[in-house]
Amino acid sequence: MDLEHYKKTWENQPEEAKKVSKEEIYKMSQAKSTSIVKWIFIIGVLEFAFWLILSSFTSKLEVEEIYKELKLMELLDVVYYINFIVVVAFLYYFYKNYSSISTIDSTKDLMRKIIKTRKTVKYYVNYNVLAAVLLMIVFNVKIVNTPNGIETVLEIDNINFDDSNLMTVYVISQAIALIIMILFLFLFYYLLYGIMLKKLKRNHKELDRLEKLN
Repeated sequence: MDLEHYKKTWENQPEEAKKVSKEEIYKMSQAKSTSIVKWIFIIGVLEFAFWLILSSFTSKLEVEEIYKELKLMELLDVVYYINFIVVVAFLYYFYKNYSSISTIDSTKDLMRKIIKTRKTVKYYVNYNVLAAVLLMIVFNVKIVNTPNGIETVLEIDNINFDDSNLMTVYVISQAIALIIMILFLFLFYYLLYGIMLKKLKRNHKELDRLEKLN
């Protein structure tokens, strides 16, 4: 039974019964919010584990030898540890948002926590997309400015070009790769968190309407 049905029933019932029904509506909204925030935390943990496992497999691939040859491993290690700390911090805030929702929260307090959770998730998504884009740009600048750097990278697929065409081919290929990566990340995070954020937004609107019924 959805909130709109409860609202219509509440509006058409005797005054003495309205308080009870309103409490039921609030409890339903609170339970829904708690469940959504909990799933945001669970998804965050699973995503963290996924990237951690993927990173361990990637380190064994031939690409790591290329990074070593281009002297990019130190930069990669620094970025890895910084990202690890930032993601753990976000997971902490996700859990904090979930654990902060209490059965004694007022409607305004619950709405405030919903808004805070939505902002945290948006910051997290923006951080991941922006960090991936910046990292790719920095790595490519380093590769272009390293003697024989482009030749080393293109050697992964055994592709040979004239020196005059190397730069053009590399820049175009990396620009296309960057666009594809951005689209993939936005789609990835939309599927992971976008649905949850929409539900939180809808629940916030429901609580806002409930508050105006006072």
